[in-house]
Amino acid sequence: MTAHAAPAASLQVLHWWTSPGERKAADLLAARAAEEGIEWRDAAIPGGAGLGAGKVLKSRVLAGDAPEVSQMIGVSIAEWADLGLLLEIDNVASGGNWNNVLFPTIQTLITHRKHVVAAPVGIHRVNTLFYNRALFARHKLAPPQSWAEFETVVHKLKAAGVTPLAQSSEAWQVAALFENLVLAESGPEFYRQLFVRRDPAAAADPRTADALRRLRIVKGWANGQIDERSWPEVARQFARREAAMMIMGDWAKPELRDLGMVLDQDFACAAAPGTGRYHLYSVDSFTMFGGDYRNMAAQEKMARLLVSPPVQMDYNVLKGSVPVRRDTDPSRLDSCARASWTMFALGAAVQAPSLVHRMATDEASRDAIIAEIHRYFLDDRTTPTEAQRRLGVMFRLFNLKNQGAFGAQDTDRR
Repeated sequence: MTAHAAPAASLQVLHWWTSPGERKAADLLAARAAEEGIEWRDAAIPGGAGLGAGKVLKSRVLAGDAPEVSQMIGVSIAEWADLGLLLEIDNVASGGNWNNVLFPTIQTLITHRKHVVAAPVGIHRVNTLFYNRALFARHKLAPPQSWAEFETVVHKLKAAGVTPLAQSSEAWQVAALFENLVLAESGPEFYRQLFVRRDPAAAADPRTADALRRLRIVKGWANGQIDERSWPEVARQFARREAAMMIMGDWAKPELRDLGMVLDQDFACAAAPGTGRYHLYSVDSFTMFGGDYRNMAAQEKMARLLVSPPVQMDYNVLKGSVPVRRDTDPSRLDSCARASWTMFALGAAVQAPSLVHRMATDEASRDAIIAEIHRYFLDDRTTPTEAQRRLGVMFRLFNLKNQGAFGAQDTDRR
């Protein structure tokens, strides 16, 4: 097909990639689709962590106006597949040998009742610490690898008049910080006990109390300066050298690049303190809505394209994530991506599914847990013990209602 040929098919794609860096990644996919004769009709919905897009998708499906393609992550895939609305793309997966070339965790994520129902595009590492190399060098600091080192670095920066950490009070960003603190305090097994199995005993555990106390300490470091800002605004604060560190998923890397920062010169990546041996992950995928199957050929072509090696490499460079394929050459990745891909490749024992990004539990449970953590963060009168009690009650109610319908699926992603 020439660059000016008319597309043979048209697919509307609903997604939530609206920041400048995300937009470039989406545009790349659209351009590659056009080369295959597919018009990508963009339906981008603003909102961090896909909150707005999820609501729009539900309303459109209820109205009988489902998009042909939709970005979807985590447990949401199984929820929609349970309704029988997603196209099964087993032929595409078989033809592309996905079962062998994809990481086992990814293959499990996109498979529902032995059928492949999603095309994965990239893995994000949520437990990423960005730090300003010049500020760290000026104050003779090393990136903190533990909570104790983190506290030491923060106090030295504050004494020098430097804001230690860029942080927003937006609910999902607060919850993302908390899940990092839980992982640092406990490791993946306890993390799954708390967020995947939603075990009331885990809610009452001293490790959860310690993570809550540390969340309150981080808030205190801001001296009341934390306000509700979108994550691109937090990234801009970091890029302006107004904060020395930022704990944010690696999706922030392209934003920093677009703001003029150079990786390994102006800033560098490390694992969030205490999580160096773990990978707190979020996986971006696209699902195809079945409908009357008129668009099936184009949808299958789109799925095949998304997982192809050239698109995997080029897309993830722009998105800040890493390929879902095990046959990726890590030497072609930058230092941040190489550390992420190499850690994820170690398998389920080091992997923790992000609560915030729908990897750990169903939508309703996720939203309620995030709201409770946010409530605790905003109200200094709420003690860790009280927050633990509320989480425990919530978990009991969830488990009574769901009877493990979602937890069984996500307890062990192999």
